[in-house]
Amino acid sequence: MKKSVLILFFSYIALTSYAQKRQSFIDQLNKSNAWVDSVYKSLSNKEKIGQLFMLRAHSDKDRAYADKVAKQIKENNVGGLVFFQGGPVRQAILTNEYQKLVDVPLMIAMDAEWGLGMRLDSTISYPYQMTLGAIQNNQLIYNMGEQVAKDFKRIGMHINFAPTVDVNNNANNPVINYRSFGENKYNVADKGIAYMKGMQDNGIFTTAKHFPGHGDTDVDSHYDLPKLPFTRARLDTLEMYPFKKLMANGATGIMVGHMNIPSLDPTPNLSSSLSRPIVTGILKNDFGFKGLVVSDAMEMKGAIKYFPNGQADVKALFAGLDVIELSEDTERAIKMLRKAIRHKEIPVKEVEEKVKKVLAAKYWMGLNSKKEVSLTNLYNDLNRSESKALIQQLADASVTVLKGTNAFPLRNDFVRKTVILNIGSGSNTTFSNTLKKIKPGATVINIPKTINEVELGIIRNNMKQYDQIIMAIIDSRLRPASKLDYSVHLTQFISEFSTKNTIAALFANPYTIAGIPGFEKSASIVVGYQNMPEIQLSAAKVVLGTHKASGRLPVSINAFFKYGDGIQMK
Repeated sequence: MKKSVLILFFSYIALTSYAQKRQSFIDQLNKSNAWVDSVYKSLSNKEKIGQLFMLRAHSDKDRAYADKVAKQIKENNVGGLVFFQGGPVRQAILTNEYQKLVDVPLMIAMDAEWGLGMRLDSTISYPYQMTLGAIQNNQLIYNMGEQVAKDFKRIGMHINFAPTVDVNNNANNPVINYRSFGENKYNVADKGIAYMKGMQDNGIFTTAKHFPGHGDTDVDSHYDLPKLPFTRARLDTLEMYPFKKLMANGATGIMVGHMNIPSLDPTPNLSSSLSRPIVTGILKNDFGFKGLVVSDAMEMKGAIKYFPNGQADVKALFAGLDVIELSEDTERAIKMLRKAIRHKEIPVKEVEEKVKKVLAAKYWMGLNSKKEVSLTNLYNDLNRSESKALIQQLADASVTVLKGTNAFPLRNDFVRKTVILNIGSGSNTTFSNTLKKIKPGATVINIPKTINEVELGIIRNNMKQYDQIIMAIIDSRLRPASKLDYSVHLTQFISEFSTKNTIAALFANPYTIAGIPGFEKSASIVVGYQNMPEIQLSAAKVVLGTHKASGRLPVSINAFFKYGDGIQMK
């Protein structure tokens, strides 16, 4: 009771000053804070350690799971939660329940790189960062950050573990890939800054990830420990470049990834997230970063494969991390950390600084007072017309024409017999439906990726009657990989008809072009980057001549198509 009264008293003082002017988080850290000091003094040693942990939470699981999370919150006094799959109303209800269990409000976070739709149903998904990498107007990306921030605040969240500023210079990267703004460090940095500022200027805490750079790996750190064999000079000038730029522009937080990097720390099998030379030596000392340093999920094999049973948690805190996200066993980790502190394996002064920094972050987030998430009109508030309009603007700005603008605009000349192929889709698409409005006589053939060779042979034989072929290649997977999951005979079909004076539109990862022999022979190529109705509409408008494409490739694909390619239509 005494603790709650103290917190409320200092909350009143804090709210008065907070309303006057929002400081940057980094500037705020340099000033004394009565709320931070009072809360810190009110916590027991165990409660202080608990503030450094964030638990996993879901809103798509049963009551027993929710009660288990609640039990961990109460017993360990954790600093926050990271929500994953579920729905907005269910999450809001749980957030209100969980916040009532604590005296010091919880930081609520999510990996929402492309908005709430990355995790929650019935919410908006913005384009992937690879798609955004093609856009030439970074103001649009700032605007996206602004809208994402509104969604976060409306649902009672405070931290977006974004943006991803890994430079994706490995087409076979299994974990970053389409989540990156591309292969050019300057483009990645500029777009990362725009997205970050859009969120931070509107009160959402961000963490640029995955330091020191996860873009040139061919191993997924969820399942194993990737190794980066590069020199310090290469890492400093390439992989770490965007992080330095975001830090210089006021990044509130940095997320450290799980990679083994011998040139930065020669310790065998040690993840960067567990390395004191990397976290404290480079990030904090060499680069002077004062913000919150957060781990990538500590349940990932990249962190715990070689340091199991809580060892990784202790090493992470000693390395210099301020927040441990998703420990395998939070209760065990807290016990081990308290023991390590007693044995002076971790300096007490560093722990005090970490706890106070977490509390300062909470103050910046407005968590010096509790505010219940209102359920009234929640769905409509999270599906605003302005957000939907912005998605279309982003789509329009991203679409890239690689060749053949002389084929546009498509006209209904009643002479040529036209076929529209939806490859990878078992039904009509936004792209084909939009074209049909101008070419009502066109035939639409939907070719699912499961089509067998006999069925495809029948379509092949019927293609002779058409004078004009428009071919859409669609990847319907939620996570578009750099290779299509099409059969050999379907890939051969695409290659064959790419040479027939075809207008080709790709709604898939741009790297997939490299796996389609002869695709470059298409008469026209429009790249849409992902399977999204708004992007299909944009591509159709380009073909119809009602929209001028301005996107540029954010990555190099093969000898024919390089970074920066894209016809700027006038």
